[in-house]
Order: sequence, then C-alpha cells, then structure tokens
Amino acid sequence: MGQSHSACARALAITLFAAAAGNAVAQAYPGKPIRMLVAVPPGGPADTLARLVAPKLTEGLGQTVVIDNRPGANGNIAYETAARAAPDGYTFVLAAAGVSINPSLYREVRFDPVKDFAAITQGISVPNIFIVHPSVPAASVKELIALGKTRPVNFASAGNGSSGHLAVELFKIVSGMPLAHIPYKGGGPALAEVMGGQVQSMFSLALVAIPQVKAGKVRALAITSAKRSRVAPDLPTVAELGFPGFEVIGWFGWLAPARTPHEIVTRLNGDIVKVLRSPETQERLIALGCEPVGNASRDFAAFVSTERDKWAAVIKQAGIKLD
Repeated sequence: MGQSHSACARALAITLFAAAAGNAVAQAYPGKPIRMLVAVPPGGPADTLARLVAPKLTEGLGQTVVIDNRPGANGNIAYETAARAAPDGYTFVLAAAGVSINPSLYREVRFDPVKDFAAITQGISVPNIFIVHPSVPAASVKELIALGKTRPVNFASAGNGSSGHLAVELFKIVSGMPLAHIPYKGGGPALAEVMGGQVQSMFSLALVAIPQVKAGKVRALAITSAKRSRVAPDLPTVAELGFPGFEVIGWFGWLAPARTPHEIVTRLNGDIVKVLRSPETQERLIALGCEPVGNASRDFAAFVSTERDKWAAVIKQAGIKLD
C-alpha cells in the first residue's frame, strides 16, 4: 500500500512539474524577435497574407515578427529550413499547399509534412476557377466534357506539379475526359495564352482569374472549392456538378518545427486566428480572392495529412515526377 501511495505521489509530482514547466515556457515566451519564413518571393497571396498578419501578431505577442522570404525549389528551401530550426517558437513558416504535395513530386525532399512540423493554423484557402476561352462552345462543365469526347481539349497550367496541373489530372481521373496538358512557366503566361485563345482552358487561382472573368476575357464554368465560396458565390462547385469530393485549392498556413511546446503552438494559434477573424482582415482577404480560415491546430494538422495522402495518390496514378 505504501509503495502504491509513493508511486502515485511521484506520478502526481511529475505531472505538476510538467504543467508548471509548460506554464513557465508559455509565460516567458516570447522574449526576443520571431522569424516568420515565407516560402515564396515578395508579392502574391502568401506574402500579402504574411504582411497582413505580421504587424498585428507583433502587437499581440509584444515582440517583432520579422518576415523572411525564402523562395526556391517550389518552397522546399523554406520548409527544410523550418523543419530543422530549433523548436522554441522563434522560427515558423507560412507554408503553401506544396508542403503536402512536394514529397510525392520530387525525388529528394528532406522533410515530412506531418512528422517534421507542429501545425499552428491554416490562414487562407485559395480556390481555383475552371475557365475557358469565350470561343469554346461550352457554357458548362457538362458541355465541355461532351465536347471533349468529340475533339481534343487542351489545358494550360502554371507548370508541372502546380495546383492547376494537379486539378487537370484529378479532373481527368474523375471525368474520364481525355485532356492535353500544356505546362507554362508560371500562372501569368498560362492565363495569357488562354485569354489569347491559344489554349482552350485552365484551372486558374481565383484571385487572378476573377478580374479576367469580369472583363469578359475568359468564361468561368465552376469553382474548385468543396463548397461555394464567398469569393465567387454564384459559381457552382465542380463537386456539385456531378463530381462529389472534387476539391483543389491553393492554401497557406503556419507550421512550427515538430516538438515546439504545445503551449507555444496554442499561443501562436490564438493570436493568429484572432487576426484572421478581424472584419478588416476578412474583408481584405476576400477582396483578394482568398477565403480566410483560422482553424484549430489539430484540424490543420489533420488537413495537412489528408492533403498529403490525396495528392500522393493522384500523382502516382498520373505518373508525375519532378527532379
């Protein structure tokens, strides 16, 4: 009985010590400036999001949040840097969807999107718009599929392995429609070719497609989010047009190195979500064609894992490989 009582007392003491240590870590944090790695160059949705959030996060944390753009290798440089950083809350990364996709695309990737990171929160979701040149005789996705069975339909993308390319491959799988994929060096050149009529269609990020749709330079057929988006509320989703489960979004969210103390991740989550939920931030992001998210750490972790598995299967079936 004495031994059992002693063991219980020891276990309780260890639990109390761990809780006190965790509280001490949370209270002492942050004690110096914080580095937010961004996996893209200045400009574009991720960098805009970082620059919207960093000043408010600086106010909330009481320490300067410094943006460190680390573009290159489709984001892999930033992700590897973040994965190897000290797990102390002073370095984290604003990651793009590529963090989940790249390990299946590239032969050598030195990080695991699930094991090497502690998820903080998803920042935004950026749906793709399924667009065609106005000369294409199809006013709906159904009509385009019917057209594709009578003659070849080609799709532009921002490049092999891009969100738009993966959307093409997934659509090819679910629709059974034969498609010719034409990769470009970036979304801008690809969209220009569709607007010029050299290529018939593409899945283009909403924030760049919507102005061209409004100008009548391209026709929008659908949006690739799981449900209708505030970005383009009148556009049907590909899923509701007969392809349940079809979802292809660009997304950005914050990841800390694995083993970052839970208390610090919780603190960062609370402060970032507060910024994302402010009416001012929401209005700005929706105007840019982005859907604000701001979810729980566990939900973002589950999402990163689901995205990794989903795209690994599509990439394998399509036989895509990048060096």
